[in-house]
Amino acid sequence: MPAGKIRLDIPLLVTALALTVFGIMTVYSAGQTEVATPAAKAYRMQIAWLGVSLVGAWAISRASVRMIEWLTVPLYALSLVLLCLLFVFGGGAGTAASSKSWLVIGGIRIGQPSELAKITVVLMLARVLGNRRDAPRSLLELWKPAVVVGVPWLLIMAQPDLGTGLVFIGILFGMLFWYGAPWPLLLLVASPAISLILAFNPTIWGIWFLLLLALVLWYRPYINEGIAVVVANVSFGVLAPLLWERLKPYQQKRLTVFLDPSLDPREAGYHVTQSKIAIGSGGLFGKGYTLGTQKRLAFLPEQHTDFIFSVVGEELGFLGVTVALTLFFVLFLRAIRVAERASDSFASLVAFGILSGWFVHVLVNVGMTLSLMPITGIPLPFFSYGGSFLLSSWLSIGVLLRISNEGRGRTTGLAI
Repeated sequence: MPAGKIRLDIPLLVTALALTVFGIMTVYSAGQTEVATPAAKAYRMQIAWLGVSLVGAWAISRASVRMIEWLTVPLYALSLVLLCLLFVFGGGAGTAASSKSWLVIGGIRIGQPSELAKITVVLMLARVLGNRRDAPRSLLELWKPAVVVGVPWLLIMAQPDLGTGLVFIGILFGMLFWYGAPWPLLLLVASPAISLILAFNPTIWGIWFLLLLALVLWYRPYINEGIAVVVANVSFGVLAPLLWERLKPYQQKRLTVFLDPSLDPREAGYHVTQSKIAIGSGGLFGKGYTLGTQKRLAFLPEQHTDFIFSVVGEELGFLGVTVALTLFFVLFLRAIRVAERASDSFASLVAFGILSGWFVHVLVNVGMTLSLMPITGIPLPFFSYGGSFLLSSWLSIGVLLRISNEGRGRTTGLAI
């Protein structure tokens, strides 16, 4: 179909709009407090950004997939330049106030370059993988995808912004899986990070290391690759205590409080404690829209951004949470359908890459409000207040609409 004409993917568009409206209503409620908070007028800016986001989504949906692919390299380069500028003009906000994730010029926060980078990394990775004839089967074949994701990942981790860094890792593994990389290979790639996490318990790490050796012997990678994996796991296990010392104090507190919030209930553990109280007090039906007590008394921190899901749980209860998560589930299913019916491998990988990023956002954000994940300052798509985040989410919707339009009725065979 010509690029100028488009048949809308109605289920995808309606689901995204429903999530956004739900989110704006929650942002408005988050600002209804007994004391003055920054969230009071946030909903107005969120509505304004929605208008900008819809225009952006419409513009992208009018372009062709080939045009998007042609723009991939310059957009990827631009995102790297913007990430580098953060070392000079960077600033923080919210639960990540000590980071440099926002581009700040003249005291004005312009936006988060990492939001653009999420989209451009998906596009660039899709282009690199789409040019291959076969799925990667060895570690050496992963060097190009690793560089595409690794360069912006290093720039983001230097800010430091662990939450966004996790999103990039999720995008990499999600797209490799969709392209057909075997799960043992993906597990070997992830194994050093797993060793790093498990190294704080020698017994658990020892069991993991034995399982890893069994996996290497069974999968039988090239000898040098197998040795490299084993050495990397041993090294990360040994270096774990040293890396712990290099973490920022607030990062250390977040990890220790994740294991036991009672260790610091008034400071580092305050966020998750108040979040659990808010969600737990919501019960089945909630306390009523705008009537959450934890929220109204401003006990709930960052209630219009990182902990907005807690507002949903307190005021709308289990039913409201179920509706929100169901909408996300429908969005994910629709994105998978778009990926399955895409016109070529590039478009299919882009669709699944966008889904992978959203999935990590939802998993980590909801998990941290329930104390199932460490607090990383990662927002909830379509819900959390933030112009650049809402814009990037809707730009992604625009890309999916374009891919859906061009791939309607076709299948790539890339789904597993």
